[in-house]
Amino acid sequence: MIRVLENEFYYLDNFQRVLDWIGERYRDLLDEDELAFLAAFPALPQNARALFVRMVMRKGQLFRASKLTYAEIGCPVEASSHLLATGWVEADPLVSLDELFDLLSKPEIAAAFHPHLQQKNARKAEQLEALRAEFADSRCFSHWYRDCGDLALRILVKPLCDRLRLIFFGNLHQDWTEFVLSDLGMFRFEQVEISQASRGFRSRADVEHYLRLHDCKERFYAGEALDAVLQDLPSHVFDNDWLVSRREKLLFQIGQGFEKLKDWDNAYAVYAGCRYLGARGRAIRVLEKHERFDEAYALLEVAQSAPESEAERQHLTRIGPRLARRLGHARLPARRAAPVDRLDLRLPMPSGEWWVEGVVRAHLASEDAPVFYVENALANSLFGLLCWRAVFAAIPGAFFHPFHRGPADLNSPDFAQRRAAEFAACLAELEDGSYRDTVRRNYRDKAGIASPFVYWGALSEELIELALACIPASHLRKWCERILVDVKENHTGFPDLIQFWPLEARYTMIEVKGPGDRLQDNQLRWIDYCAAHGMPVSVCYLQWEQAA
Repeated sequence: MIRVLENEFYYLDNFQRVLDWIGERYRDLLDEDELAFLAAFPALPQNARALFVRMVMRKGQLFRASKLTYAEIGCPVEASSHLLATGWVEADPLVSLDELFDLLSKPEIAAAFHPHLQQKNARKAEQLEALRAEFADSRCFSHWYRDCGDLALRILVKPLCDRLRLIFFGNLHQDWTEFVLSDLGMFRFEQVEISQASRGFRSRADVEHYLRLHDCKERFYAGEALDAVLQDLPSHVFDNDWLVSRREKLLFQIGQGFEKLKDWDNAYAVYAGCRYLGARGRAIRVLEKHERFDEAYALLEVAQSAPESEAERQHLTRIGPRLARRLGHARLPARRAAPVDRLDLRLPMPSGEWWVEGVVRAHLASEDAPVFYVENALANSLFGLLCWRAVFAAIPGAFFHPFHRGPADLNSPDFAQRRAAEFAACLAELEDGSYRDTVRRNYRDKAGIASPFVYWGALSEELIELALACIPASHLRKWCERILVDVKENHTGFPDLIQFWPLEARYTMIEVKGPGDRLQDNQLRWIDYCAAHGMPVSVCYLQWEQAA
């Protein structure tokens, strides 16, 4: 925290750092206004630049000078005077009644509209509604609120600053606070060498396409009519796999929206034209719901010949027999799951605070056989620590700013394929035993650095050492290989508990289910996978003695 507080203008320095970064790496993508902004901003007085950044970092575009008081800036009116000639900020702008109500407090509204306000004790929303018909026009702030001694400022280039933020971060959900959190030590990030080839945006068209997609997504989440959103969704193929993936995900969500509305025709049309994982399975289901059984079965057979994922294969095994019965086809042979050990416990319900997994952990643990609650944390962390250099390999389109928690293409179908050589080198260490030193070294040297796989808060040196001593390298390889097949689907679903017998160099995984609880699909897939490959796993079903 000292590093931030020592520099009162830390936020201004961070903003300039973004501008310099963009100017160095993305100059060929910028339009005239953006280039002019990059050139003009550093030439302004420090207090003016600081005030501008303060407004950029705050919500909205309209501010009162009296609310922009910062010790390091001084008088906001004097600072703003240097910004007016740039055209980036406007003083005493036209303000609508709705905007005015956002700026004024309730007593100020009463003073400004004293002759016109009948219900002075009403809520602001009710007062606003009552005044709308009489004050439908926009007026200068000074006209609305005369003799208040305050100045209103409107920042006019927030969209430009948002575009620069997008180009830097590669998204619009990260903001300027990433710098502050990093400076405070709340987040640490792996330092990846970022080159021209690793740029997320390769052309100006990429930026424009992202903004159009983002606008469509915001409208979708706001509940706008699906037809209208779909109509404006860019339909052509982007020359950027990362943007294609974003478009396909939104298209899938729109299909789900139509499905919830039981608009089967539109839902099927969207799913049929979508390449997002799971879209084909949803298309089959929609055809079934629409009673287009022959079409559903035909698509089912296509999917069965080459399932896109384990999740789809699981979905097909459920829907296939139902469709076959409906059409009078021969019953499809059921795939037998590998047998899994079952552990039934009947324990007294504890008093005070408790959780089901914790109760089972306490019951099973002993001095010679400790039990840890790990769920997805241990397997993913061991994978992340072993394959750290592969995950953070500086390949094109993976990293393009210093605040990355993971590769931009982490959930893409070709994530592992694009890093095949790097992952092969990491997994090869499982053959000669060197993986143990790699895991220990990365656990020590990378401690606290953000990773999409490593759960730092759930790890301890004891847990790491027990895992390395008791889990065979062949089992770790199988875990890693399955995670790499489909990161999005396969990084979850691991059993809740793991028990070690260090004197015997063995372990077992335990999925815990309380009364009335059942296994989820991703858990079933992992349990089946582990059992099929000879990895010890059991399902513990807990009942309370009082419930007998």
